[in-house]
Amino acid sequence: MREFYSEDNSRLSNSFSSRKNVRYRQIKRDRFWWQRWYRSCYLRLLRWRGKPQFIARGLALGVFSGCFPFFGLQIIIGVILATLLRGSKVAAAAATWISNPLTYVPLFIFNYQVGKFILGIEIKLDRQLDLDSFSSFLDLGVTFASTLLVGCFIVGLVLALVTYFIGLRFLKRLHLRRKRYIDYR
Repeated sequence: MREFYSEDNSRLSNSFSSRKNVRYRQIKRDRFWWQRWYRSCYLRLLRWRGKPQFIARGLALGVFSGCFPFFGLQIIIGVILATLLRGSKVAAAAATWISNPLTYVPLFIFNYQVGKFILGIEIKLDRQLDLDSFSSFLDLGVTFASTLLVGCFIVGLVLALVTYFIGLRFLKRLHLRRKRYIDYR
């Protein structure tokens, strides 16, 4: 192995390997960003206070309100529902992001299809629907809105129930793990 000396003749470690080490650590940091993000979310969940039922109820109410097409009001509706039904307001606000700019269109198309199926309505469009204007949606009238809202209610209810039970199980396990960790210390 080759040794390197600095200007004042003091011995340096292998500078190539240290540079390589620094680069490897940088690549490792960049490569596993999602693992750090997942870990930070996990630690935030551990720090949430409250019983698992309280937090799971808030998550379910947030998912329920996130299924409705009231853009900008979903968080407010979720927090109001969480206040009325004694759920976590923070969890409700966070769970409304089930409908975000990436999932709006697929979620609401699915909700509309469920509403059409439940109500047994077949809407036939006589002319081409212009998706760029709001007035074209108003031309469809009350039938479109009611079909969408019924579908949103049904899908929101089902997703809220699923979220509650899965969240409850997950949060109970998380709290048990936290308790074991505290008792171990």
